[in-house]
Amino acid sequence: MAGSFNKVILIGNLGKDPETRTLESGAVMCRFPMATTETYKNRQSGEKTSHTEWHNIVLWRGLAEVADKYLKKGSKILIEGKIRTRSWEDKESGQMRYTTEILADQLQMLDTKKEASSETPIVSEGDANSSFVEESPSIKETDLPF
Repeated sequence: MAGSFNKVILIGNLGKDPETRTLESGAVMCRFPMATTETYKNRQSGEKTSHTEWHNIVLWRGLAEVADKYLKKGSKILIEGKIRTRSWEDKESGQMRYTTEILADQLQMLDTKKEASSETPIVSEGDANSSFVEESPSIKETDLPF
């Protein structure tokens, strides 16, 4: 019997600007909340209803640098990665705290200028190709309902 599989693919919008920091080890890390919204028709009332789910996204190294440079609140992106839950002890209360995050290993920017090509580059964590940074389209400003 095969092992287990942990893969997440999300398309949504950043809820706020990415927060990037460099750790003592020199590794770059970036975090931001991402919203995914599904819209459906309520069977009983017939009204259009939507539900927004929030995801905590974490990127490392080159992906973190790309996100820091090109993404901002409202940017539409596709993320591929895995679900990771981590825990820590709250220093004030002594209680264990938990958070579930999406540890991204691929990022695709879906916002493009109208004159940009329809093909948007996909960046993977292992990509060392700096040409992406030079070729990437700038992100347009998007107004979100939240």
